[in-house]
Amino acid sequence: MNPTTTAPASPAEAPPIREPRHVPVAHLVRGGVVEGVHYGSVVVLGADGAVDFRLGDIEAAFYPRSALKPLQAVAMLRAGLPLDGDLLSLAAASHSGEERHLAGTRRVLRAAGLTEDDLRNVPDLPYGPHTRDTWIREGRPPSRLAQNCSGKHAAMLYTCVLNDWPLAGHLDADHPLQGLIARTVEEFTGQRVARVTVDGCGAPLFSVSLRGLARAMARMTTAPAGTPEARVADAMREHAEMASGAGRDVAALMSAVPGLLAKDGFEGVQVAALPDGRAIAVKISDGANRARVPVAAAALARAGVDPAALSAFAGEPLLGGGLPVGSVRPVAELDVTGGSRPGTDS
Repeated sequence: MNPTTTAPASPAEAPPIREPRHVPVAHLVRGGVVEGVHYGSVVVLGADGAVDFRLGDIEAAFYPRSALKPLQAVAMLRAGLPLDGDLLSLAAASHSGEERHLAGTRRVLRAAGLTEDDLRNVPDLPYGPHTRDTWIREGRPPSRLAQNCSGKHAAMLYTCVLNDWPLAGHLDADHPLQGLIARTVEEFTGQRVARVTVDGCGAPLFSVSLRGLARAMARMTTAPAGTPEARVADAMREHAEMASGAGRDVAALMSAVPGLLAKDGFEGVQVAALPDGRAIAVKISDGANRARVPVAAAALARAGVDPAALSAFAGEPLLGGGLPVGSVRPVAELDVTGGSRPGTDS
């Protein structure tokens, strides 16, 4: 079984490698005083692909981390991976390590004629806090199956089996599978990969720009029905907790906003796109989730999503003596709701 070989238009040059010119995107406000500042960058694309809003450096090379998993899944479908529904969502997942995620990964491995021993991602405890705590109480050790990328890694192995590609070295950047993924990333982002390194799970990681990442997600949500990219988008939206886990903000976000496709990534990365191609991408410089969620919600409001639908993502309250005394708030330039600003106690 051979992957599609039709060559897309040549991507633009790679984004520049430099220290990103991040700017303040969120304030940690306690009692009306700015106690901390989260730096980062934000881009909002209109349905026509033009930049409607930007903060910080949206053109510098950065690592999207797990936000690239949907594109990895697209590449594998193009190579003949026969997954749909919950298992396709799992192939693009940063899962919580719940039993459904482990069972799904085993199903993919069985279909490939393989076992957990064939996985080459790093052993880890489950990513979901509740599931991880349960594992620790039960004395269960880290495992490759529980690690949040195991679904993707099982799908990679299955893709290699289907194409008679060697399993040995399948995570090397020069392996046929990884070459196909790199070309898919370049096609969808519209730019060449600036640098290749290794992600936390052991798979190759490709650096693109924040703008390129948003463009890639928009191309997935506007693709014709039945294409590999549309299939991945549909699977992730229909099985959002398979791509993440119970109680995860990214699943809740897709549930709250009809038609939204969203994916998070380590180190404060969030990308999301609507069916008409409006898209946002966020990078929090210090990697803080407490800023990622409210900044992403504010960016979606900038993209035209009803702020009322995003109210649950305004950020967890900052407590003092067990009572709310503040919160993480998007900076004024980003916030379209006209919420209270630092220096007020409202």
